[in-house]
Amino acid sequence: MGTIADSVLAVGGEVIGVIPEAIAAREIAHAKLTALHVTGSMHERKLKMAELSDAFVALPGGLGTLEELFEIWTWTQLGFHTKPIAIYNVAGYYDGLINFLDASTSAGFIKPAHREMLVVDDDPAAMLERITAYQHAGVNKLG
Repeated sequence: MGTIADSVLAVGGEVIGVIPEAIAAREIAHAKLTALHVTGSMHERKLKMAELSDAFVALPGGLGTLEELFEIWTWTQLGFHTKPIAIYNVAGYYDGLINFLDASTSAGFIKPAHREMLVVDDDPAAMLERITAYQHAGVNKLG
């Protein structure tokens, strides 16, 4: 995350950080962010990020990335927000996950309309175009 933040800042972009107190106390927070929000918990962190975001993009990552991706996608499924969610599938990193999600959809565990809420692309320009053009289907699990 620090490398991405540095790259964005180097070209004059805006970077807003959100970090829980417990992690901020153990790590050195990025000193040159445009803004830094410190929250009381990880859940508050995710809620704050959701409030601040226009869209969500998962880059290759580990358990935290997957957990955040699935939670924000679940919030879409439940109708808590209608913002686009995307996976940037760099060098096929997420191919296995995408195959699993497609198989889960085919098996009836994920509704096709909910699967379609997730934008997946390996081309960043195409992904950004799809995010910009995204229209929420208006389908949620609760209604």
